[in-house]
This record gives sequence, C-alpha cells and structure tokens, in this order.
Amino acid sequence: MLEKLKAVETRYNELMNLMSDPDVISRPDQLMKYSREQAGLEPMVETYRRYREVMTQLAETKEMLAEDLDAEMRAMAQEERDHLSAEREKLEEKLKIMLLPKDPNDEKNVIVEIRAGAGGDEAGLFAADLFRMYTYYALKHGWKASILSQNESGIGGFKEIIFQVAGQGAYSKLKYESGVHRVQRVPETESGGRIHTSTATVAVLPEMDEVEVEIDPNDVRIDIFRSSGPGGQSVNTTDSAVRLTHLPTGIVISCQDEKSQLQNKIKAFNILRARLYDEEQRRREAELGAARRSQVGSGDRSEKIRTYNFPQTRVTDHRIGFTSYRLDNILNGEIEEFIDALTQADQEEKLKRLADSDKKDSVNGKHGKV
Repeated sequence: MLEKLKAVETRYNELMNLMSDPDVISRPDQLMKYSREQAGLEPMVETYRRYREVMTQLAETKEMLAEDLDAEMRAMAQEERDHLSAEREKLEEKLKIMLLPKDPNDEKNVIVEIRAGAGGDEAGLFAADLFRMYTYYALKHGWKASILSQNESGIGGFKEIIFQVAGQGAYSKLKYESGVHRVQRVPETESGGRIHTSTATVAVLPEMDEVEVEIDPNDVRIDIFRSSGPGGQSVNTTDSAVRLTHLPTGIVISCQDEKSQLQNKIKAFNILRARLYDEEQRRREAELGAARRSQVGSGDRSEKIRTYNFPQTRVTDHRIGFTSYRLDNILNGEIEEFIDALTQADQEEKLKRLADSDKKDSVNGKHGKV
C-alpha cells in the first residue's frame, strides 16, 4: 500500500510542476486535464501525508515511553500513543478505500431515464414522483437538472422521462439508482381504498462526449417532425422535433422539448452516445461473468432494488437490506442515507475481493501454482 501511495504522491508532484510549465499553460485543454487529475489525487495525497506525520509522531511517543518518565508524563505519553494509534487505524482504512480502482465515469454528468412499468396510470404517477425525488436531490447538491425528453401520461405522470443531471460527481452518487423501483400505496384513482403495487424502471447512464463515443453518421437515420403534446395535439408550428434511429442496434431516440431543431438534435445525440456506451459496457460485463461484477455495482435493470411502502412510510433497499421510515423526506430528495449505505457496501465488497485476490497471490507465490 505504501509503495502505491508513494507513486501517487510522485505523480501529484509531477502534475504540480506541469501546471506551472508555460507550454502547458498555453494549452487550455491540457491544463484542464492536468488540473482535474491533480484535484482527483489531492485528497489521497493529503491523507497520505497526514498518515506519515502520525507514524512519525507515534514513533517519537514510543521512544519517549521507553525512557524513565515520572507517572504524570508517562500517563500523558500513553494517552497520546493511544490517540495516535486510533488515528493511524482510521487513516489506513481510509487510504485502502482511496486506493480501490475508481470508476472512470464517477465525475461525469449523468443521463437518467425513468419509465413507467407495471401499474397503468399509477406507475406513471410514481415515475413522476421519482423524477421529483432526483430533481430535489440534485438541487441539494448544487447540480443542475434539465429535461431532455418526456412522454406524459396525461394525468400528471410520465410514461417516460429522460433528463440530465450536471454536476461534479453526479455519476458516483446516482449510479446505484439503476433498477426497478416498486411502490405500494392506495392510488388516487382507487375509490375502494385498496393498496396497489406499481413499478418504474430507472437507468442512470454516464454522459459521453463525441471523443469518447464516436458515431458513424452513416449509421444514423435522422427524421424531422412536428412536436406534439398529450393526446397527439400539435404544440409547435415548425418541424423542430428530431428522431434518431441507430441502424446497427435499432436504438431510437426522440427529442422535441426544445423549439430549436438543432438543440433537439444535440440532446438526442447525447442520449444516443450514453445508450451506446451503456450497451457496450453491459456486453463486456456479460463476457467477464458474474464473478467479476460487484454485488452492488450499478444494479441490473431487471432487478427489483427498492420498495416504497406508503402505509408503513417505509423505504427498503433490497440489495443491502437497508430500511428507512422517512418516506416523505426521501421522496423530497433526501436519499443520501441510501446512497451512503450503498457506497459503503460497494467498497466493502471491493475490499473483500481485493483481500481474497491478495491472499490467493500470496499462496501461489509461496507454494507455487498447482
């Protein structure tokens, strides 16, 4: 671990020097690239430097305890040793987590797709509740949420809504939300007071730029049409809506929320790039096999991940068995406790796999492979 941390600190110092190099300063794109890398390494370097300080102070305290001290000084030195030992353990655990392989998409903006599932109109209303929940969560983090595409159900719900959340670290937080969300409640349209179960699916995709996902223009059919609202009525007098069909995969993207055809086309291509990247990642995961995938990860689309039970004001995440009875707060965007618990579970799973891998390597190195 210490060798890895030394290498990280060396790279951090290299970046600091590069960012003061006149040649780099004259190239804004390169400067921004180095600046982002340096900012990403800074927390780990600061923690590592504090760890070294603690280790030095701990060694000095132990040397002091080896000397002939009076009772008061010995008690003070023992207290300092215990305090430093506890801090050392915390820093070691923190550094282990920091050294875990990072998802390269963690700092990206996200595209979130919410679709009504089983349950008719009630599923559409639940989809709207989830959209509001994530919008409020984004606002609490100072992020910007903007609708890319929507298909309303006509009673205040959504058959489908696609939106962007722009903000540093958006994907690192929201990636655990992908999957099937289930609601249990008495629908507004239910006169008999019976509890219904409805579902909505959530897909969280990292936003990709043109360099990261190249699309051959010959692979895309672009159709232009007139925007329409609920029931099919025209809401625009110009042909500004855009439909993209990616011929190799059959993926279809429609955007009509903007009055500008160009803006709708830009949004549609953003969604298409995210979808194509997501499909490629899932293909690779399938090839690697279940053993290589995290138990928490970003969730399987078909997996029921969370239940929102209104009669009991209970929300349960089934992946980690975490339950909260703050349903109203959660639907108002206070989902941090779930995201923190999922992040911790994901880190613990990765640490366990890393420890198992190290143990296996140690055995192979000591006894030779069979």
